[in-house]
Amino acid sequence: MTAEIQQELSRLEAQHDIKILYAVESGSRAWGFASVNSDWDVRYIYVHRPEWYLKIDDKKDNQDEILPNDIDLAGWELRKALRLFRKSNPPMLEWLDSPIVYREQFSMAARLLTV
Repeated sequence: MTAEIQQELSRLEAQHDIKILYAVESGSRAWGFASVNSDWDVRYIYVHRPEWYLKIDDKKDNQDEILPNDIDLAGWELRKALRLFRKSNPPMLEWLDSPIVYREQFSMAARLLTV
């Protein structure tokens, strides 16, 4: 399933013109409580091209998609993720501590956890 998840992450990058910095498994599979009916809860942090950040209007800062193959994808734009991290948001902290990491750029989790 890891290869399929990697393909879906690459598809998201191409479809939305984003770069995924960090992607992990969240929920029952990450913590060893998965059952035969458990889906794959993939959570990720992403950035857009620089031009996206230069626009005045607020834009959508999250993405959600449930695929027919039991993969649940949900992502936050980097600024949103950092705001939530600053507030000690439980899901954000869970993502940073996930034992199943699909992608990580720039040692992101380690850097954030030292802040």
